[in-house]
Amino acid sequence: MIYEGKSLTVAEVRDGLYEMCFDLQGESVNKFGQATIAELGEAVNVLQRDSSLKGLMLTSAKKSFFVGADITEFGALFKSPDAELIDGILKIHDLFASVEDLPCPTVAAINGEALGGGLEICLACDYRIMAENAKVGLPEVKLGILPGWGGTVRLPRIIGVDNAIEWIATGSGKRAAVALKDGAVDAVVGLDQLKDAALDLLQQCVDGNFDYRQRRVEKLSPLPLSTIEQTMAFESARGVVGAKAGPHYPSPMTIISTIQKHAPLHREDAVRVEATAFAKLAKTPVTAALIGIFLKDQYLKKQSKTYQKAANDVSKAAVLGAGIMGGGIAYQSASSGTPILMKDIATDALDAGLAESDKLFFKQVQRGRLDQAGAAAAMHRILPTLSYGDFADVDLVVEAVVENPKIKQSVLAEVEQKIADTAVLTSNTSTISINLLAENLQRPELFCGMHFFNPVHLMPLVEVIRADKTNDTAIATTVAYARKLGKTPIVVNDCPGFFVNRVLFPYFAGFSMLLGHGADFTRVDKVMERWGWPMGPAYLLDVVGLDTGHHAGQVMAEGYPDRMGYIDGSASDLLFKAGRYGQKNDAGFYRYETDRRGKPKKLPDPAVADIVTPAATEQREFTDEQIVERMMIPMCIETVRCLEEGIVSGPADADMGLIYGIGFPPFRGGALHYMDTMGLDTFCKLCEQYRELGPLYTPTDRMQAMADSGQRFFSESKA
Repeated sequence: MIYEGKSLTVAEVRDGLYEMCFDLQGESVNKFGQATIAELGEAVNVLQRDSSLKGLMLTSAKKSFFVGADITEFGALFKSPDAELIDGILKIHDLFASVEDLPCPTVAAINGEALGGGLEICLACDYRIMAENAKVGLPEVKLGILPGWGGTVRLPRIIGVDNAIEWIATGSGKRAAVALKDGAVDAVVGLDQLKDAALDLLQQCVDGNFDYRQRRVEKLSPLPLSTIEQTMAFESARGVVGAKAGPHYPSPMTIISTIQKHAPLHREDAVRVEATAFAKLAKTPVTAALIGIFLKDQYLKKQSKTYQKAANDVSKAAVLGAGIMGGGIAYQSASSGTPILMKDIATDALDAGLAESDKLFFKQVQRGRLDQAGAAAAMHRILPTLSYGDFADVDLVVEAVVENPKIKQSVLAEVEQKIADTAVLTSNTSTISINLLAENLQRPELFCGMHFFNPVHLMPLVEVIRADKTNDTAIATTVAYARKLGKTPIVVNDCPGFFVNRVLFPYFAGFSMLLGHGADFTRVDKVMERWGWPMGPAYLLDVVGLDTGHHAGQVMAEGYPDRMGYIDGSASDLLFKAGRYGQKNDAGFYRYETDRRGKPKKLPDPAVADIVTPAATEQREFTDEQIVERMMIPMCIETVRCLEEGIVSGPADADMGLIYGIGFPPFRGGALHYMDTMGLDTFCKLCEQYRELGPLYTPTDRMQAMADSGQRFFSESKA
């Protein structure tokens, strides 16, 4: 052992061949924090002075190779002055360059995930060998930044401009086969062969069979592209990437311009271009929002893990109701490896549920995410049944029958008699009180809500709803099952609408009031979509279903009559009464036709104007900014009310619930982050302009007190 630190060690493993093994003490993964970077510098200094050094292999003692930089440390540095930030980035560049410039061949043995800075240190090596099940990638774009430690410089010189832009601008992880095909790694082997293969490659270099020095020359030199080739490569990339990135995310297009700018430069100058671009992106509000989301997501994962000790294992589940929702839940459970009974009272319904899950598995095969054997094995984990005969050994049941309290109460009481006394019973409901549904149960302590969002396979959020008598075991088991399904659970307390729908309906109420004052729904949709929503409020109501919205709206009106009272004659109410329910019957605010891919295509419908015109009792003029304000203020205030009332446990739960549950624009960070960015004092003053509109636009007393004292919902480092 020639070097031993708390993050890495260096030892000779063969004659002159050394292993640098990363193993960050006290952590389950390796990540680059200030301490690890300092130790890497010390280790390289030791190697530079070692006259016996013939080759160096980089390895990891963790299951993953390296997950990248410790964003909790480096995120704080983003707020430092530009010159200081750039200088700090260039010091790490110099360190990685010192690895690249060692007087011997170097090889990275990638045993698991190598992401961000973890892949960048691998790119500084001469060769990379990858285990079959490993994954590599540069995901920095998902934080609003770009790879800052040489990733935009080295990767294009290794795999070519086109491939590198696709890797970096999408931030997607690449499996071994793709990494090998693109040229990012030099070999793929079994995990048990990884170290031997790396050492053999080093020995081949020592013996002169491979010219590692020539490889370095290619990485240190300008990109070998003519002016015409550069123009073709970068302009075509701009068209493709720009169309996907949209106007709100500057990072993807900055990545292209950065690579183009340093393409004709040698390494020393190229990394300065990268560092300058990185520093510029690090200062944007988008980066602050996306880093905030990352930190909040990490927080939620830690919170979920705290439930693990109290959770019962769910080795077999059941879903009651084989509709689209039930089929989606069954698919999700089977995909995660948990067998699930799917019960209904009619064979036709079971066939429909199985068809829904089969369709989703088929799509996975088409996309190459599953092979035929894997899909068949997963499909066999869904066990259709018309009886309760196999329910005795079920650990958790999800009731997903029609959204009717009496029917749900009857079904829940019935299934409770058929399952073990220790089994957890849950209801997938979006509007019905969990306390109400628990009234006729013999074991209400083992009952809670488990609200999935449609479509189940795409929506990441699950609301786990605690009733008054729900115990910790029920909550913990349901949270653990949701995590097992690959979902992000948030635990909320029972109230009308729970959290997500309770916050969504003031947004819809603001929309109804806008139309009542003469706004055109198509313009409101366009304005809100430009603001960042995936779909405007009219389009969203069509997708949710105007009949579903009508029912849920009545629940909200009963729960919060002061600010969500039912408006007879609103635009959505008139469409509902006209039998226009949205996408489900091809007619709502818009009309719908099925496109070539079998998806509903939104089209204008001139007939709608005659139906909704009576809803407008006034004819006001609105700027785009006023439309945004009137739509967003009610949602933001209701989010704060939920926080103050303890419906959600904290601001992170609230913001992530909105982002994962209803598609709140990620680059805006969530409702609470949005208010923090604006400043709560500014927000409350804005509300004053809309005081005439009533309680929907009236901040709480606590909000006003926070505004007066300059408080935030998040600290600067966690926003």
